[in-house]
Amino acid sequence: MAEVFQVHILSADRNFYQGPCVSLVLPTIDGDVGILARHVPLVTAVVPGEVRYTKEDGEQLTALVSHGLVRVKENDVLVLVDSAERPDEIDLARARRAAEQAREELLHKQSWQEYLQTQANLSRAMNRLKAADRHL
Repeated sequence: MAEVFQVHILSADRNFYQGPCVSLVLPTIDGDVGILARHVPLVTAVVPGEVRYTKEDGEQLTALVSHGLVRVKENDVLVLVDSAERPDEIDLARARRAAEQAREELLHKQSWQEYLQTQANLSRAMNRLKAADRHL
């Protein structure tokens, strides 16, 4: 039987998942990082993408996350992100509208901060569409 470790995935508005896992894969600034029990200590930035985790009973789950941080310490993983959602929670029509709106906004003159926010909005919308499409 595989060793387990504790995972806490917290978003700004909810405790997304808390419990034992046997594996966790998350998107970071250095690419996807896989975590198993007894992983070395780690702190790094999480980028928008798909988190895949396997629970103790073997159930494999997916979450879509936005920017955040992950900390691995003593068989305990804390993932703090702005947002986290399951693929079945995604409203496809809303995600399509958000992507189209972000594309339109990129065509207009903006301050650098507005441009970066629009890029982040587009990235999140496209990520949501891709993940929802993959899980339909």
